[in-house]
Amino acid sequence: MHLSGQHYLVLGLAKSGVGAMQLLRSQGAKVSGADNRSLADLPDVHKLVENSEIFFSSDKEASLGHIDTLVASPGVPLSHPLIQQALRRGIRLVGEIELAYWFLRGPILAITGSNGKTTTTSLVGHILKSAGVASQVGGNIGYAATDMIPSSHFQQWNVLELSSFQLETVHNFHAQLAAVLNVTPNHLDRHGTIQEYARVKGNIFRNQCFSDWAILNAANHTSAAYSKSTPANIASFCGPASCISGNHIELFGKVLMPVSEVPLPGSHNLENVMAAATLASLAGAGHEDIASAVASFKGVKHRLEFIREVNGVKFYNDSKATSVDAALKAVEALPGPLWVILGGLDKGGSYLPLATPLAQKAKAAILIGSAAPIIESELKGRVTLNLCADLENAISMVVKQASPGDTVLLAPACASYDQFRSYEHRGEVFRQIVEQL
Repeated sequence: MHLSGQHYLVLGLAKSGVGAMQLLRSQGAKVSGADNRSLADLPDVHKLVENSEIFFSSDKEASLGHIDTLVASPGVPLSHPLIQQALRRGIRLVGEIELAYWFLRGPILAITGSNGKTTTTSLVGHILKSAGVASQVGGNIGYAATDMIPSSHFQQWNVLELSSFQLETVHNFHAQLAAVLNVTPNHLDRHGTIQEYARVKGNIFRNQCFSDWAILNAANHTSAAYSKSTPANIASFCGPASCISGNHIELFGKVLMPVSEVPLPGSHNLENVMAAATLASLAGAGHEDIASAVASFKGVKHRLEFIREVNGVKFYNDSKATSVDAALKAVEALPGPLWVILGGLDKGGSYLPLATPLAQKAKAAILIGSAAPIIESELKGRVTLNLCADLENAISMVVKQASPGDTVLLAPACASYDQFRSYEHRGEVFRQIVEQL
């Protein structure tokens, strides 16, 4: 791919946008960047401007004159006026994942899903490393895909966690191993309908061929249905490829390990383990290495992460539960009685599925953030509710009322951007408050 002399505009200058600009500069392209924030709020971009490596403007003032390709960062919706203008003019639109794909060396193992993709991706990386299978992990987790290019080589797997936002703008992207863990309502504020959301998730199978593998969840209708839209070989977990048989997990017809040796709580994590084992096996890991690596896996931060116990009350951080379905899985995974902290930035789904599980296991749901009035309107009369201004007030209130044996669970069912920079930031604030109790 020759980019020398071409002019690229990168829209959205967070981590993936900066990575895209640096890659484009290294390939000899002329690069402009645009964002709705000022340079003062973008220190990494400010350095590139100071060194005359890129041009910068606000997204409202950016010009498409002389632009050959517009690179959209995952956080920028396709409805953005600049993207719509580029499409009307016939300017090529690509995303950061598509851009990285042009230069990544080695096969790609890609994972998406409404829930569990970070745990599964991290576990696949852990298994492959333990088994001595060359790999590196990134995408929507850790390193941006563009940052993985210098360390990639043809005998190494590129293990990528991919969000629907990243999959929205792929064209030639090709994964030799591609998995959809599940599809449940999420990001409807961006995609509009569950059907469109599912269609975008299905882009992970785009360009697969008969020698590739599609890894699907037989227990999730939408995931299983992708078998009709890819020519790849099908390996179904919760099905023929990997399943629970009695007290053991089976993998491709052989016993893998006892269920009791899986250290992650919750039935949803058994699905994640089966998916990761299937993917790792197809990537070259043996049964013994997979079982040993699963047993030693400590989980990921902000995903059902035990923080500490204070006066007999346990605190769990599941800040990454940014959808209703993810929050449901967290509630189901922990024994009651629970105090569940919900709220943040609403993503367009219904909170009603939480009503019965919360009524059965929770002493109360504590509501924070801009979505609090919406959640209250849907759950009022079904669940005991307490409204608090923010996370600190929520924890302070719970500490005064909780009894020994109770569990406090942060599982917001919402995005974080109303009060926090990211779900990681929200989880770290939760941790800091709890550690100071």
